[in-house]
Amino acid sequence: MNILFFLKPKSELAFVYDYHTLRQALEVMEHYKFTCIPILNKDGKYVGAITEGDLLWGIKDKDIINIHEAEDINIMDIHRKFDFKTVTCDSNMEDLVKKALDQNFVPVVDDENHFIGIITRRDIIDYCYKMMKENEEI
Repeated sequence: MNILFFLKPKSELAFVYDYHTLRQALEVMEHYKFTCIPILNKDGKYVGAITEGDLLWGIKDKDIINIHEAEDINIMDIHRKFDFKTVTCDSNMEDLVKKALDQNFVPVVDDENHFIGIITRRDIIDYCYKMMKENEEI
């Protein structure tokens, strides 16, 4: 099976750029109600992901007590606890599922590391569930 069947394209996702501030990341997460978002560079290449936990620990570590202070902190200055591993368009399902076991989503990049979207663990599980149900009916 082609993993792109599960792809949520970049155009439908929230993300931040590596030159954004802590406050901008907080606002994007709050607006979209996401707990983790990808970080891209200005060329659209995937550089990582940042979680709510990373942001909260960053606020604590940098002793931020006023949201305006977060405007002066680059998102890349926040320590990220977990490195979200990527897959490429030609990766196989086994590689995708293996990564999805440890991540809520798996970033998908092209052969030049340009971010093209994500595949969520939920979409993989939903597909497997539907396949199981179909097989039960046979």
